[in-house]
Amino acid sequence: MIRQRRIVLRIATAAAPLVLAVLLPVFAFEPAADKPPKPPLGLPPVQWPDDNPYSAGKVELGRFLYFDNRLSSDSTVSCASCHAPEKAFTDAAPVSTGIKGQKGGRSAPTVINRAYSTLQFWDGRAASLEEQAKGPIANPIEMMAEKTADAAHAAVVKRLRGVPGYVKLFEKAFGTKEATIDHVAQAIATFERTVYSGNAPYDRYQAGDKKAMNESQVRGMDVFFNKAACDSCHLGFNFTDGSYVNIGIGMDKPKPDLGRFIVTKREEETGAFKTPTLRDIEHTGPYMHDGSLKTLEEVVEHYDKGGIKNPHLDQRMKPLKLTKEEKADLVAFLKALSGEGWQHFKAPEEFPQ
Repeated sequence: MIRQRRIVLRIATAAAPLVLAVLLPVFAFEPAADKPPKPPLGLPPVQWPDDNPYSAGKVELGRFLYFDNRLSSDSTVSCASCHAPEKAFTDAAPVSTGIKGQKGGRSAPTVINRAYSTLQFWDGRAASLEEQAKGPIANPIEMMAEKTADAAHAAVVKRLRGVPGYVKLFEKAFGTKEATIDHVAQAIATFERTVYSGNAPYDRYQAGDKKAMNESQVRGMDVFFNKAACDSCHLGFNFTDGSYVNIGIGMDKPKPDLGRFIVTKREEETGAFKTPTLRDIEHTGPYMHDGSLKTLEEVVEHYDKGGIKNPHLDQRMKPLKLTKEEKADLVAFLKALSGEGWQHFKAPEEFPQ
């Protein structure tokens, strides 16, 4: 267990000085320094919640929980099943697969840089990463066979309390052997808030290294910010404003997914889904909430034609009339947003027993 803890702390409590100094994607800091990892170039410090501040103990515990199939009722599915590090913290599938091979209705969004957002899920129904972590554990399609959320949460807590190794880790992280579902969610959320993507070619270019992006990417940047005005939604350091927008995806189906409307019941949010980060978008396909677009080229074509017409289509969705070269340059720029930080997370070789 001691050896495993050292591995966890090297991976999950990384700091950015090495990244900033020599541009190497290495994340590590001393276990004795209970300070959060410093995000790589291009990202601001994470604002840790007052009711769930950072601790190395919670990261260590959260990493185990994140990868542990025992959080599901039949021990076949973990958080990492749908948000796998080797797939840029997605599952690279149009929709996700839960227990008993059941298919969900939406694509699994990446965990990368989720520390910088509040509302979670494509429809924003969870107010925090902590609340999001509780969701799949109680979902009968994803991880649990129990009939109610309370029963599902009680079942997983009972299971974890029966594992001596976890009892010790909960005591270390929270000062109690009596784990609760809130502790489980806080630990997973703390781990997830250390998953970053920064120090991309775009970040280095903005920092003064004008060789960091090639000519096509520089031209694509101009298309992104000017002719296509992609930053009307994909703005800021994380390339998202966190808004919910109807761009027409799925609205031409007989029974379309109504998205944010299901949560708010606001007519104007019918068919609206969260604007995702474009960080590492190159690696998080297929795209859109239903995984219906396989490539970035298809995504650009969707926007170029002005989306799919429907009564609730966002007014900013207009035909862009991009040239073939502009489309290629825009895709090239999107690839310049692929960064460092998330690639070095691995599943534990052993789990608490």
